[in-house]
Amino acid sequence: MGETWGTGGTRVVDGSDPSIRLAVRVLRAGGLVAVPTETVYGLAADASEPEAVSRVFAAKGRPADHPLIVHLASGASLARWARHVPEQANRLAEAFWPGPLTMVLERHPSVLDAVTGGQDTVALRVPSHPVTQRILRAFGGGLAAPSANRFGQVSPTTAHHVCDGLAGSVELVVDGGACEVGVESTIVAFEGDDAVILRPGGVTAEAIAGVLGRRPRTAASGTVRAPGMLASHYAPATALELCSAAEAAPRVAALSSLAKRVGVLSLGRTEAPGAAATWDAGGDMAVLARSLYHYLRQADAEALDVLVVALPPEEGLGVAVGDRLRRAAHRPVP
Repeated sequence: MGETWGTGGTRVVDGSDPSIRLAVRVLRAGGLVAVPTETVYGLAADASEPEAVSRVFAAKGRPADHPLIVHLASGASLARWARHVPEQANRLAEAFWPGPLTMVLERHPSVLDAVTGGQDTVALRVPSHPVTQRILRAFGGGLAAPSANRFGQVSPTTAHHVCDGLAGSVELVVDGGACEVGVESTIVAFEGDDAVILRPGGVTAEAIAGVLGRRPRTAASGTVRAPGMLASHYAPATALELCSAAEAAPRVAALSSLAKRVGVLSLGRTEAPGAAATWDAGGDMAVLARSLYHYLRQADAEALDVLVVALPPEEGLGVAVGDRLRRAAHRPVP
């Protein structure tokens, strides 16, 4: 078993068989284990144990009415967690599980109120990361696993990010490398014959439409029915200014003239004289999604006053990236 020590003396292990067995022992004892998924790292606890779930909320500083996502090894155990599974949900599960899709279903009576935020539904997902799949199969139950960071802050996509944010609050971090998708799962609910996207993510609306034969609706803002629906979320310390690609360079110049330390982030290359830091995804939307939280953390590491962000097109993964950026941009520009 490969083992290192992260920030604050956090115990970090690799994805070997002994590490998997250790993670399962910690979880069964009511402990917290940060696990890798294809989206972001999750802070996992036994979803059937009230004290373990309570520790998740305490470690994150998460509001008690904010629901958690329960991670399962496969869809075979859905009946343990959901009272009713619509036909559309079965079709989406067949198409996208394991993968970055969460479905909100009518909860089974045995599901803890703490997991659901007191709602009559439960959010369920089957992650595809091989390390966490092995943990789930060995554990044999559901794991409540929100992102492994303090509530409202930038989600972690590496084990190092977890250690930086939750040092001293988690017994174990399982290092599965950098996350492949990089933004959280798409969350879908069902209303009559309609699929409704509560949070855009790693499975696009276009892909869902390809399976169901009709484009899903997008939920209106309002009651928090699922994670990631608050107006302010995923926020770095650096202020963000969102604009079009054409506006990015002039905004950098204007802010730099005010003696601000300014960075720029864009999908494609942006010429921005005066920028203290420049990041781009080479025109690849998947790269931008995968690297988004890394770029936001880098803005903090570079001690920028403002990060000017050229919003990507509102299509495909660009919808999820734009959603995260708008929720991250609630800090006023100094």
